[in-house]
Amino acid sequence: MTFPSVARTAHRYLDVDGARVFYRESIPDRADAPVLLLLHGFPSASHQFRRLIDVLGARYRLIAPDYPGFGHTEAPDGFAYSFDRLADVTEGFVRGLGLTRFALYVFDFGAPVGFRLAERHPEWIAGLIVQNGNAYEDGLSDGARDFIALRPGRDGAEDTIRGLLTLQGTRGQYESGVADTAAVAPDGWTLDQHFLDLPGRKEAQVALAFDYHSNVERYPAWQAWLREHTPPTLIVWGANDPFFPAPGAHAYLRDVPDAELHVFDTGHFALEDHLPEIAPLVASFLDRMRP
Repeated sequence: MTFPSVARTAHRYLDVDGARVFYRESIPDRADAPVLLLLHGFPSASHQFRRLIDVLGARYRLIAPDYPGFGHTEAPDGFAYSFDRLADVTEGFVRGLGLTRFALYVFDFGAPVGFRLAERHPEWIAGLIVQNGNAYEDGLSDGARDFIALRPGRDGAEDTIRGLLTLQGTRGQYESGVADTAAVAPDGWTLDQHFLDLPGRKEAQVALAFDYHSNVERYPAWQAWLREHTPPTLIVWGANDPFFPAPGAHAYLRDVPDAELHVFDTGHFALEDHLPEIAPLVASFLDRMRP
């Protein structure tokens, strides 16, 4: 009997600018396998990609780091949490691994981190996979707009953010908009909450939430980058995302009209219940991607 290949995955740390960055890296069967850098979202970490790595990692080199303030990565004392700083560390991580050309998978927070990286180093980006990673005002729900408008010192602003950092809030991000919640394993939100409850982690998330407006301000620059560089692009999107609804997926076609677009009847964490549909799309995209 022939069994499908299951990836061998290494779990390592890399020191970057005082941060001890944890990452998962598959070991593909071919040394020249295409490279895919997986940038996770909130409130998760690289573990959100573990099933995708299992399925595709024997064929491609999949690399998924945890940002400072997330997962197993250890940030130095006094680390200033902003999206610029997350991008700085991610850029240092890429340099530390010696990567020079790769596809980029951006999800949620991974989009503002990844687009900053792409702006700085367009020569690195061989292709772009977007999964509920917003870069357009079309893709902001009313709730997202209200959240982004929160500012430090405003009455109730920090309490609103901290309300999202509870187990109920974390679980809700996984289950909202999902047609069949039985298809979503509880492991993801349980592990996310474990990390959120570590000392200093909620403070890090509050700082990033207050900085989120900086991403919206950069949307025009990211759209211009897409028009200029026209990377091969695959868009896979959970249509019922309460933060980033489906218009955000369709908006990419204005700037990369040749992008491949697939919208699924699910919520924010589309890989949780639609991995069987999304993984083959990712594999096909990587096979077609120019070197």
